[in-house]
Amino acid sequence: MVMSLAIADRIADRCLELGVEKGFAPLTVVVLDPGGHIIVSKRSDGSGILRHEIAFGKAWGALGMGLSSRALAARAEKMPGFFTAISAASGGRLVPVPGGVIVRSGDGDLVAAVGVSGDTSDHDEECAVEAVKEAGFTPDTEVR
Repeated sequence: MVMSLAIADRIADRCLELGVEKGFAPLTVVVLDPGGHIIVSKRSDGSGILRHEIAFGKAWGALGMGLSSRALAARAEKMPGFFTAISAASGGRLVPVPGGVIVRSGDGDLVAAVGVSGDTSDHDEECAVEAVKEAGFTPDTEVR
């Protein structure tokens, strides 16, 4: 299954809507295809200028390592030297904090990743998870 532009757009819009509904700070959302290419990038009015890069880094890191950014954060605490090396190898693109969610099809295939930034990392992830579920996909935030 492929993540279409229409579905990625719907996920991004829903993330932004959820942020407003929940009273979160303005969010930025990036949806990447399995190769790490941007399908959609959107920001709420007032979202900070670094939020795109952070949202991208959360999603990109999840794709690159095959783990949610929450799982990467847990591992980074245990293996800081390894994550310093990954940061260097990735040109600083990997952002190992919650808010980067792998998107899986009903069959478990990886179809995309969503990164959200703007509020607390837990709130960012909450919006991504809800939007992905509402679009009919499975968000993978498991810490392994």
